[in-house]
Amino acid sequence: MTPSNAAQHSASFSVAPMVDWTDRHCRYFHRLLSRRAVLYTEMLAAAAVLRGDRARLLAFNAEEHPVVVQLGGSDPAEMAEAAAICAEWGYDAVNINVGCPSDKVQQGRFGAVLFKEPETVAACARAMGQAVRATGRAVPITVKCRIGVDEIDSDEALARFIEMVAVEGVETFVIHARKALLRGLSPKENRTVPPLDHARVHRMKKRFPSLEIIINGGLASIDECKAQLAHVDGVMVGRAAYQTPWLLSDVDPALFGEPAPVKSRLEAVERFMPYVRARLEEGVPLNAMTKHLLGLFHGVPGARALRRVLSEEAPKNPSDIGVLERALEHVRQPVPAAG
Repeated sequence: MTPSNAAQHSASFSVAPMVDWTDRHCRYFHRLLSRRAVLYTEMLAAAAVLRGDRARLLAFNAEEHPVVVQLGGSDPAEMAEAAAICAEWGYDAVNINVGCPSDKVQQGRFGAVLFKEPETVAACARAMGQAVRATGRAVPITVKCRIGVDEIDSDEALARFIEMVAVEGVETFVIHARKALLRGLSPKENRTVPPLDHARVHRMKKRFPSLEIIINGGLASIDECKAQLAHVDGVMVGRAAYQTPWLLSDVDPALFGEPAPVKSRLEAVERFMPYVRARLEEGVPLNAMTKHLLGLFHGVPGARALRRVLSEEAPKNPSDIGVLERALEHVRQPVPAAG
């Protein structure tokens, strides 16, 4: 697998890393909807990359480029070794997770809790950059963080974090415009309860004009993304892109002035079919792929019946692509009779 030249692609729009959602099958499907979107892996623990099944964790299809791998960890040596491995697998960038608020992640001392330790993040970034350069590959190290954590909640605290990490060569910061509350809120609540403060992210762009600042949090439409691009370099969309993926078909025409790769939802699924067949032959269960289609026909007549067929039948018939074909019959529009 050879690395792609990420500099050839714009990072103005990206799909957020989401655990259990943005796996390789999801990313392949999303790429059918947008040539321009930057795609992210689920967060991978650095220790898992070092000691786990790398083929299962890191394999992806060349069509997914540009694709970024997100790593979680706080040990500079582990993060450096994992970053070098990811670079050699061909990822276009390696992102450090400083945003996840889950208890499990906190216990591993990575994710949002590291916002309180900018010196640790800086040390990881420095070691990772050195390790990646030693591979001979030009793969940038980036950071995804919150605007604050617990009581550390000010412009000055965020700016200090950015300054300390940027000096180690990080030039791209993806900032979720909510702070994280590490006690008292679940990860799901942390995505909605803390109020959005997009203006703080805008101020960081003014304060650090030479850095690439990408905003994340609460963006649910292309129009909202366009509005944000007046203030920052890029936008990242999470749940909306997964739950209503047809949104991605507007990215190329609306943000880049280029035609969409597909003209209809059905065309997107038809182009996904050869991939599904190939993976089924490898033993991948049907549901691992069709679960990413559940929101595609949102608002289309027959969508509920399609979701029911896929949700109920795909897990019971893990090698039968006929389930997907039968589900699609519920959303195919009848052809009007001639005359």
